[in-house]
Amino acid sequence: MTKRRTVALIVAAGSGTRAGGTLPKQFATVAGRPMLMHAVTAMSAHPAIDAVTVVVAESQLDHAMAVLAAGGVTDATVIVGGSTRRDSVLRGIAALSDLDHVLVHDAARPFLPAGVISAVVAALANSEAAVPVLPVADTLARGATTLTGRMLGEVVPREAVYRVQTPQGFRIAKLRAAHAAWPVDEDASDDAQMVRRVGGSVALVQGDPMLDKVTHPDDFAAAEARAL
Repeated sequence: MTKRRTVALIVAAGSGTRAGGTLPKQFATVAGRPMLMHAVTAMSAHPAIDAVTVVVAESQLDHAMAVLAAGGVTDATVIVGGSTRRDSVLRGIAALSDLDHVLVHDAARPFLPAGVISAVVAALANSEAAVPVLPVADTLARGATTLTGRMLGEVVPREAVYRVQTPQGFRIAKLRAAHAAWPVDEDASDDAQMVRRVGGSVALVQGDPMLDKVTHPDDFAAAEARAL
């Protein structure tokens, strides 16, 4: 069987303002290295990944290239993204060529288990897309607004609810079609939802708590603890 060519697209173009600090969070140090480096090295080291492309803001281009060079990464491509995550992914996939599959990953999820990469890539043999998920342990309920304030509403069955993570894998033709069909004035929560909108099949694979996202200042301490 001919091996499908798979490229990792790491999205690192955000400002990271909610995380605090003087640097965008993707360049902040976690477990001894800039957060971006963890994701890049995990993708580069995986045998199913043939190439890595990093998308950054134009103002961060020189810094990103310096970070990668300092980390010994010489074969990753760095390109300029857009003003939103969706724009950055669109620019990323537009810059890619000679590939069958793409794995889109958020740099804010630094610890990327090889097993998750393998599961996502394997699922693309039978599905147009695949995402890693974790079950929800807490009880979920809707909130109801009343004259006296916010009140507890009906419970949402958690058996059918998942926490969606990245990397999200796609057959490149389907992801490009989803972006082309998406309304320009509508935001998208992630690329998997865009593929679903155009009728694509999205498989669920087992995620990992190591992939929890770093968003707020307190998340850095939690990330350091996961790395121990």
